[in-house]
Amino acid sequence: MKASDILVKQLEEEGVEYIFGLPGEENLDLLESLRTSKSIKLIITRHEQAAAFMAATYGRLTGKAGVCFSTLGPGATNLVTGIAHAQLIGAPVVSISGQKAVRDNWQALFQLIDVISLMKPITKRAVSIADPNSVPTIVREAFKIAESERPGAVHIELPEDIAGSQTDAEIQRKGEMGKSFPDPETIDAAMKLIKEAEYPLIIVSAGACRGSATKALSDFVNKSGIYVVHTQMGKGALPDDSEQSLFATGIHKHDYVNCGMDRADLIITIGYSIVEYPPFIWNEHLDNKILNIDFIPAETDRYFDPDIELIGDISHSLKIMTEKIDAKSEYPAFKKTRELIDKKINEGYEKRYPLLPQEVVHIVRDTLSRDDILTLDNGIYKLWFARLYKTYMPNTLLLDNALATMGAGLPAGIAAKMLNPEKKVLAVCGDGGFMMNSQELETAIRYKIPIVVLLLNDNAFGFIKWKQKAMGFPDFGLDYGNPDFAAYAKSYGAEGIKVNRGDDLGGILKKAFALKKVVVIECPIDYSVNYDVFSTELGSMVCEI
Repeated sequence: MKASDILVKQLEEEGVEYIFGLPGEENLDLLESLRTSKSIKLIITRHEQAAAFMAATYGRLTGKAGVCFSTLGPGATNLVTGIAHAQLIGAPVVSISGQKAVRDNWQALFQLIDVISLMKPITKRAVSIADPNSVPTIVREAFKIAESERPGAVHIELPEDIAGSQTDAEIQRKGEMGKSFPDPETIDAAMKLIKEAEYPLIIVSAGACRGSATKALSDFVNKSGIYVVHTQMGKGALPDDSEQSLFATGIHKHDYVNCGMDRADLIITIGYSIVEYPPFIWNEHLDNKILNIDFIPAETDRYFDPDIELIGDISHSLKIMTEKIDAKSEYPAFKKTRELIDKKINEGYEKRYPLLPQEVVHIVRDTLSRDDILTLDNGIYKLWFARLYKTYMPNTLLLDNALATMGAGLPAGIAAKMLNPEKKVLAVCGDGGFMMNSQELETAIRYKIPIVVLLLNDNAFGFIKWKQKAMGFPDFGLDYGNPDFAAYAKSYGAEGIKVNRGDDLGGILKKAFALKKVVVIECPIDYSVNYDVFSTELGSMVCEI
């Protein structure tokens, strides 16, 4: 059997459903082996970066490693941004790249780079296959490492002569990994810390959206009365209609939720990673007690050095803690904080054309159901959605506040829709981020994936313009021109719609979903409110609760 055949069979053993990527000359053996696979569906993208974004979204939504592949050289370098994205957001991914022959490379240095050294800093492990007999073990280990806490990326390099070599290796069976649990003494110490606190506060991150922690978290806060702040990537871990939700963190240092965080004397972090929200913001004076509940020990930072850590299955830890709670406590300052934030979220907004971001967020929220999925690219609109978009279930708002890369919104939306064909999936992109991977519209059309894209157009890099103005610099270098996006979408065979003055965006969105096809909606947006809201209003905010 060829090594590429046993590699694909090992992927089948791992339960791989899809492999995203772009083939090249050096991985034609792998492509041929995938052609004969009975269970893996090949998704050919138009750029390797998009393939990695799709694999990361698969991993984020399923907990199983998404798989992407490329050829050598430029194919592998094109994977890099998507692989770094997976690593930083904690999404399990296994990427595979081709390489020149190990034994007889007649092409010398053509397209040859050290891919393993390139990948090592942005993955949990990077390895090149030098022996065809080692393929099953290397692949098995790659999935085990990628999926174990904290999940991330593993890269495998498959040289073309190894891929075509014969091997007698056999599939390595996938084993089951047991869960670990914190010891009772540490749980008792954690409960003592909570009992002694006047104002304990929970910060939940993306780690709390993995596994089955949502119900356990809800039971814990309902019985204890402790309030919860979400990082942007943790939104949905506790439903925002829970009385204990203080919604999500927003702008660094200044936002309404910080009124509550500044009052806390004990911070309980659940599934927390310092990449999502800097601990300096909530522990600047190093005076907070910290209880960390996570699958793995904390990555220690000057501002994040927990007093107690409950390490093991988060759901189990929360269940045991819930059983030890005697009575529900009241935290009037946090109750007032929730009332303040809820009022700000629901306050009216001026209707203009182009539309204000507040109106866009509210219309999207009214259009989507509780379990529908919204994917975001990176731009200033991400702050508006993080702040105003009420989220009710984990992994229904997919944004990246770790690598925070542009270009991820459309590929993420395509992958989310593939996995959830029965749900409405909306990708919200800025014009800048959309144009970085807009070619994937053709991918969605080719595979009949009816994704709806809401494209917010300000003909500029709006986020950076806001920051430029906030720093007192003159307007320079951040404006550009765009195509007619409705016509652009139609040129691919998609439906293209532009929101004109007097149009009803909500009605257009409903129509778009009813079409059951790829639709791009271009919505002009007015970001003139960014400076007043994110720089002036919040910068001068005084907490009086």
